[in-house]
Amino acid sequence: LEKNNRMDCPALPPGWKKEEVIRKSGLSAGKSDVYYFSPSGKKFRSKPQLARYLGNTVDLSSFDFRTGKMMPSKLQKNKQRLRNDPLNQNKGKPDLNTTLPIRQTASIFKQPVTKVTNHPSNKVKSDPQRMNEQPRQLFWEKRLQGLSASDVTEQIIKTMELPKGLQGVGPGSNDETLLSAVASALHTSSAPITGQVSSAAVEKNPAVWLNTSQPLCKAFIVTDEDIRKQEERVQQVRKKLEEALMADILSRAADTEEMDIEVDSGDEA
Repeated sequence: LEKNNRMDCPALPPGWKKEEVIRKSGLSAGKSDVYYFSPSGKKFRSKPQLARYLGNTVDLSSFDFRTGKMMPSKLQKNKQRLRNDPLNQNKGKPDLNTTLPIRQTASIFKQPVTKVTNHPSNKVKSDPQRMNEQPRQLFWEKRLQGLSASDVTEQIIKTMELPKGLQGVGPGSNDETLLSAVASALHTSSAPITGQVSSAAVEKNPAVWLNTSQPLCKAFIVTDEDIRKQEERVQQVRKKLEEALMADILSRAADTEEMDIEVDSGDEA
């Protein structure tokens, strides 16, 4: 390649240089390649590279890359081509059609598109549950496996035992996963907990048939006997709490009485 001296390019900002290199061998011998160099020395081989680098600082729509000059005739041709382009004419016209568009899907039936507006009566837009509900991973409760609570003495607290009617469902389900799933559902959801209705289908293909609004447990029914047993447990716990509070009150009263007696004996002495 035979290089010519770099020349200033007046069509570009100050400091830009143009270089023309003539090929001396090969099938393209005698032809030339044009390069441009920025003030910092960066080399550009094509007009798109120049346009990306300069951005909006210079309008290169009428710039001829080979000659390094602005060609007004080129700009006029571009304007005329855009003016006569039927696609461009369609883009410029405002769409005054108020009918809903048709969904562009591969279907033999025309399916309408749901129009979402800011009007309060719109169910899709004003549904608070739809707005606040965040997407979650399937079987996210399994990430709680192996985690256990501890008291102030760093002793691990024994996990509670779930009723026998509650059985886990899904891949790798165990008591820890079931307990975490039920506890999370009780704290994060206001809907009633019924379990996975189609438990058999969930076992076969859990990624498809899993009901994400329900914990990872089989469907269960709460009977009157279960309610009665739970009420008895609550009564027993309340009775134990009452006895503990009474014992604490009596202990505090005894301590106060002993302190009063010691103070009285000190005053007499």
